[in-house]
Amino acid sequence: MTQDLQTRQRVLVKTLGCKVNQCESEAILSALTVPESGFIPGDAHRSDVVIVNTCAVTARAAMQSRQTIRQVIRSHPDAFVVVTGCHAQTSPETVSAIDGVARIVKNSDKLRIPHMLLDQTPAPDTAGDASFMGIPGIGPGSRTRPTLKIQDGCDAFCTYCIVPYARGRSRSMPVDQVMAGLSRLAQAGAKEVVLTGIHVGCYGQDLSPPTDLGTLLCRVLEKKDIPQVRLSSIEPAELSDAVIDLAAAPGPFSGKLCPHFHIPLQSGDNDILARMHRPYSREFFKERVHAVVARIPDAAIGVDVLVGFPGETDAAFDHTYTLIEALPVAYLHVFPFSPRKGTPAFSFKPKVPEPVIKARCEHLRQLGERKRHEFYGRQMGKTVTILVEAARDKKTGLLKGFTGNYVPVCMDGPDLLFNTFQNIYIAKMADGILIGHQRF
Repeated sequence: MTQDLQTRQRVLVKTLGCKVNQCESEAILSALTVPESGFIPGDAHRSDVVIVNTCAVTARAAMQSRQTIRQVIRSHPDAFVVVTGCHAQTSPETVSAIDGVARIVKNSDKLRIPHMLLDQTPAPDTAGDASFMGIPGIGPGSRTRPTLKIQDGCDAFCTYCIVPYARGRSRSMPVDQVMAGLSRLAQAGAKEVVLTGIHVGCYGQDLSPPTDLGTLLCRVLEKKDIPQVRLSSIEPAELSDAVIDLAAAPGPFSGKLCPHFHIPLQSGDNDILARMHRPYSREFFKERVHAVVARIPDAAIGVDVLVGFPGETDAAFDHTYTLIEALPVAYLHVFPFSPRKGTPAFSFKPKVPEPVIKARCEHLRQLGERKRHEFYGRQMGKTVTILVEAARDKKTGLLKGFTGNYVPVCMDGPDLLFNTFQNIYIAKMADGILIGHQRF
């Protein structure tokens, strides 16, 4: 295999799923495309090695992963195809049955892929866990706001979730490694870093000595070379007053931790939450959201909702809908329940009929669009600071950037403004897009 790969220079990484997968893919591509490796970035038309980083969070995600693998094999019939990620971890037999897959790599060895291809490491089954090996990585074409994976795995074992089986128990990147990773991202030109993980609120509990997310964030915010830090997601039970206070802090920390919290709710019905094995009530979730907006009135709060969990009656769904309707949230991510073999909820009854799930999802998505429109509307007439993305808005051709509270704003201007902070007056909203102009 090594001899064959010596002549295969172009490498492409296809990523499905979460920000953790995106971060890991960047690390893989970055390690493979250093000058001394002999590899260069490939593309959709020509690649000699293709790595597919799969997702398994829902049945649909697993299906899309298989479709992507097959599409890659059709598009690159002579390529060496490596499949990794959560679907490869939980369903290796299904993946290996796809004709054209050359190698399957489990999640714990994902970040060893560059070394495997370069024949630089021991066999993966004897090499141990490599959760943070090569993190961070800045791959060619990386996004303006790179992610830094500071935690992996999950100990929660919600009854519907396949992720703990795909990712294993919670592990944290050591604090010094986090700080070193941030420094490398800063040296590469990053102005904002998104701290991500599978269960990021559990950060530090497994370290010796133990620490926590709030303590880590204090260290991170003291760094002067990263102007802005964002959390990718945080569970309601781990959104502590200490974390909220850091985002609300005046003085040198002001605005450095973005006032943006993505908080999974999943259900607004207490009985369903208990069946899901979610460790909070609807009342607790409501209190945490109001704790944020009391300190940071303009904070963006995103919410995950899982619709159609077994036993979700009309009344239970109404509890979810009315809770979200009454809360000052900015947007929703709505997912239909997907039974995952190997999880307790796979056999839970009574099942909710598919047409009912579909109708409920649509009802919530309409609410989410209304919430988003209202939140964007409240930004009208304000002067905000955005970090301009390194790619123009596809719909308008204008520059596009995000505020600290995760509002996308478009503006006219030259490419030299890419990856810079700009003060923008938000003048109008057209077709759901906020448009502004520079304020000097």
